[in-house]
Formats: sequence, structure tokens, C-alpha cells
Amino acid sequence: MSAKQRRLCQHLEGEQPRLQRMAYSWTHDMDIADEIVQQTMIKAIRHIDSLKDFRAVDGWMFRVLSNCFYDHCRRQKDTIDIDDCVLVDDHTPDSLNDRDEMLSGVRSAIAQLPVKHRQVITLVDLESLSYLEVAEILQVPIGTVMSRLNRARKNLKELLQDEGRKGNSSHRTGLKLVR
Repeated sequence: MSAKQRRLCQHLEGEQPRLQRMAYSWTHDMDIADEIVQQTMIKAIRHIDSLKDFRAVDGWMFRVLSNCFYDHCRRQKDTIDIDDCVLVDDHTPDSLNDRDEMLSGVRSAIAQLPVKHRQVITLVDLESLSYLEVAEILQVPIGTVMSRLNRARKNLKELLQDEGRKGNSSHRTGLKLVR
């Protein structure tokens, strides 16, 4: 193992939770997310020589993760049912139920977004990456990132408002419109 590979392995130990969190937000399935992260780490170690500047390792890792996710989507024919996700919390049954319903509604709304919108909104809004970093990770122009993010947020807002209206007419879901 080269010195560069050893350095990357050490870095990956600390970055694995971030990669798993991102993969899970894209797949909504912990087993698939773990598989994608494992593939990401293997590919990263094998192709470490393509990384020219180690200071850019985080963006490079997210690009490898994105590519592994796309590879998985190409192989995948079935859809992932967000309702199969089990949510766990240490709060009271009432608060747990309210929180589960809200998270389920948000996850369901995010899952309805096109994959490209899902990726951009999670990288920017969950991981707080800059537009430039996201553009490099997804290998698209920065203007594309901005337009995808705008459309993703607009679509997500509409989906959540629709879910909120449904909740008000039948039963309260705990979703609130945040402006």
C-alpha cells in the first residue's frame, strides 16, 4: 500500500459517517447506502492516483460516491419504498409518532423528486456544500446546480404543502410550512 493510499484510508475513517449519511439521503435504504459507501471506499483507494491535490479529497470523495450511486441506479430496476424505513427515537410515544409522521412526509416528498434534484438539495441543504463544490462533485456547470436547486426546493415546497393540506383534511401529520 502506497503512502498516499494509507493517508486516504486514515482520512476515510473520519469521513465514512458523512458518506453514509449522504448515500442514505439519496437511497432511503441503509443496506444500499452501506453498499454504495463500501464501493466508494474501494474505488477511492484503487484510484487514489487520479486525485491531484489531497486538499480537494472531500469533493473528490463525494464525486466518487455520486458515481457509485449512479452505477447502483443503473443496476437497480425496482424502486425503494420509503414506508419500509423504520424510524427510532427515545421520546414519548406521542412525540415519536408525530416526528415519524413528519419525517416520513419529508422523506416521501424528497423521494418523489428526480434523482438529480435529490442529489443537489441534499448536498447543499444537508451537507452545506457550496454551489461550486456541488458542481465539481456532480460534474455539471454551477448554473445547472443553481437551477436544479431552485426547482428542487420549489417542487419540495409544493409536495410538502400538498401533504400538509391532506393532513389537515384527514388527520394531522405534523408537517408545517416553513417560509
